[in-house]
Amino acid sequence: MSHRPSYLRKQSLNIFLLFACLAFNTNANEFDCLIEPNVVTEVSSPANGVASWVAVESNDIVKKGQVLLTLDSNVEKASVNLARARSKMESDIEAKKSSLAFAKRRLERIDDLYKKKAVSFDQRDEVETEVNTAKAELKLAEENKRIAELELKRAIAQLNKRTIRSPINGVVVKRQVSAGESVEEKSLFKLAQINPLNVEVIASINHFGKVKKGMNAIVEPESPVGGEYKATVTIVDKVLDAATGTFGFRLEMPNPDHKLPAGLKCKVHFVQN
Repeated sequence: MSHRPSYLRKQSLNIFLLFACLAFNTNANEFDCLIEPNVVTEVSSPANGVASWVAVESNDIVKKGQVLLTLDSNVEKASVNLARARSKMESDIEAKKSSLAFAKRRLERIDDLYKKKAVSFDQRDEVETEVNTAKAELKLAEENKRIAELELKRAIAQLNKRTIRSPINGVVVKRQVSAGESVEEKSLFKLAQINPLNVEVIASINHFGKVKKGMNAIVEPESPVGGEYKATVTIVDKVLDAATGTFGFRLEMPNPDHKLPAGLKCKVHFVQN
């Protein structure tokens, strides 16, 4: 999935803001602006497959981590069940522990006999080798169990890829998939984060240096929305556009109840901090 923030002076708002700036009104404290989403993201699937369930529709409000879509996952679920069963198998380890304990007891008995010279060195060496072999077999069984546990984690990770979740808190701008469709190499959803909102402004170069990060302002969306909303300057361009004699800056405006839509023209004027 890819994230596409609303960058200053991007093409979609250049025409409106530039002409607004060139036809700048007489109020030196007021600027034309455009309200945009904070983030726009195209959601795709990390795995190929067929959509089995689409959980959201266009214009739905979604939270980060919320399920948007699930893919057919019968094979992946079976793999998880198999890997889980293997990871819980203790019989091989218990058998190897028993073999090792028996070999150790036998070595203790042989050691007593060897000290009394009742058995040969070769006989003792043979039993000691059995102990070392039993230790190695137990270690191998334990390693196999750890590998099975890792295989379970991998199987679960593969299964999780079959569930597509929202990467942001926002709204579904567009749903581009239906149940039964293949999701291979396609955008499934377009999401927009509209809390907070970005307020984009292109201003005359005469105002450069007067607009600073952290300044407070009032944003007035166009009719029929209207109203006044508080915003704060978050970005001021450090590079001017010499061809047009302009520079851009951005304000961030809270929108916790999603009352304001993105895409509105607006006016912004600054207030005393």
